[in-house]
Amino acid sequence: MLSQRVKNLKASPTLALAAKAKELKAAGKDVISLSVGEPDWDTFESIKAAGIKAIQEGQTKYTPASGTPELRKAIAIQTEKEVGIKYSESEVTVSTGGKFVIFSALQSTIDPGDEVLIPAPYWVSYPDMVELAGGVPKIVQTSPENRFKMTTKELESCLSSKTKMLIINSPSNPTGEIYSLAELKSIVEVLKKYPRVIVMSDDIYNRLVFTSEGIAPHLLHVEPSFKSRTLIINGVSKTYSMTGWRLGWALGPSEVISAMNRYQSQSASCASSITQAAAFQALTGSQEELSVALKKLKVRRDFVFTELQKVSGFQVTEPQGAFYIWPNISSFFGKSFNGLKINGSKDFANALLEDQMVVTVPGVEFGQDICLRLSYALEESRMQEAIERIQRFTEKVHG
Repeated sequence: MLSQRVKNLKASPTLALAAKAKELKAAGKDVISLSVGEPDWDTFESIKAAGIKAIQEGQTKYTPASGTPELRKAIAIQTEKEVGIKYSESEVTVSTGGKFVIFSALQSTIDPGDEVLIPAPYWVSYPDMVELAGGVPKIVQTSPENRFKMTTKELESCLSSKTKMLIINSPSNPTGEIYSLAELKSIVEVLKKYPRVIVMSDDIYNRLVFTSEGIAPHLLHVEPSFKSRTLIINGVSKTYSMTGWRLGWALGPSEVISAMNRYQSQSASCASSITQAAAFQALTGSQEELSVALKKLKVRRDFVFTELQKVSGFQVTEPQGAFYIWPNISSFFGKSFNGLKINGSKDFANALLEDQMVVTVPGVEFGQDICLRLSYALEESRMQEAIERIQRFTEKVHG
């Protein structure tokens, strides 16, 4: 009865682990989840008020598949501030979450057999969505020595005549690392030799950074001419803690955006009109609430980095953005817990959950088995408790 593509499709591991954590809590377990990819604070009050106002004023009908004109204009203005490139409304599309926008972009650009380069570690859904578009995910392995960022040598070794797209996610989920302007410039110089290759820049965390600039460096900062071959993906989920509102967008060549609009009109129809009104407020209103949230997030980043360095066997680097930390746990591989051998990150994560009720995401789900992803979008007291539990667990692992 089922199609072959669905038979081969696995559920999102991060969402599955978040669901598992909720089940354990419902069963009365004192579980601490470090798996979820969303801030723990509520959507900002001014944004919620805008959503309520939209309902009260009857903004509850279909919108254009591409999104309301006023929201697309606001997105174009915001993006120009961020990357220094002007976009017209016809070069912007809005839909039901950044995840679906990426899916729509891949469906609109990738043909069967096209290769899509994905640096590892990567967001868990990239390879599956490439395969659903008929493409071939080609994983570019990175190393801890380079803070898990792709080098030009690693990039060039994977480029071929079949390459259609490169996906860049900076700040990175899962590492929190950011590509510098110099690193992006080097990548651009390589891609100039491959004019067929499109760049998908997943910027969903680009404002959740801990630098004085307040924005992550961008490929278009160093090479504005790449506008004609770059798709920018962004949304309100992470920056404004609006994960449940489901709204994301893409900016790029009008030909691609027009194709995405057609695809969206035949699938999701349009993003919620209420969410679009709330997103307009998020982009055009005061950013004071965001500033407060960023300060809170930096305090948490500093805390978790400091504390995890004290966990024997963990190797950590300081994240530069997003709200994840990516400790290397490979020193535990080959050792045992309660008679069971730890052969990889999944074994470690499962044993940690069983012993201490701490939910993490094994690195193997992100294409690199030597690490765990921990989200620190969690109040400090619970994060402290989680780290203490992790320390207790590691003390039980023996070589």
